[in-house]
Amino acid sequence: MSGEEEENAAELKIGEEFLKAKCLMNCEVALILEHKYEQLQQMSDDPMNQVSQVFEKSLQYVKRFSRYKNPDAVRQVREILSRYQLAEFELCVLGNLCPETLEEAIAMVPSIKIKGRAHDDDAIERMLNDLSLIKKFE
Repeated sequence: MSGEEEENAAELKIGEEFLKAKCLMNCEVALILEHKYEQLQQMSDDPMNQVSQVFEKSLQYVKRFSRYKNPDAVRQVREILSRYQLAEFELCVLGNLCPETLEEAIAMVPSIKIKGRAHDDDAIERMLNDLSLIKKFE
């Protein structure tokens, strides 16, 4: 991004390196950390070999703020959101915050309504509907 252009997430001006970065939703991080936690517990016969406090606090945080707990639901959420050609950070914001209405989604991620993108109101409503179905049947 040139030095003259100001970053603005609402307009999807966030810098090339950030646009290409892989982002994870809280529920994805929770799955990864839970798997690692189980591995550490299995490898550790020594009760003194504890998981670090930072690791435990991180795991508690992502579990607390994960909207989806079931690994299949987590996969489905990413698949559904990926169909809408969202930037990674847009996908993660929507997956983490689970807006229920069109207005909430646009308020949380204003860049989904940028001119020239294929996200009309109906497409956004369909996306939100798909997410609510996953949550309902999880």
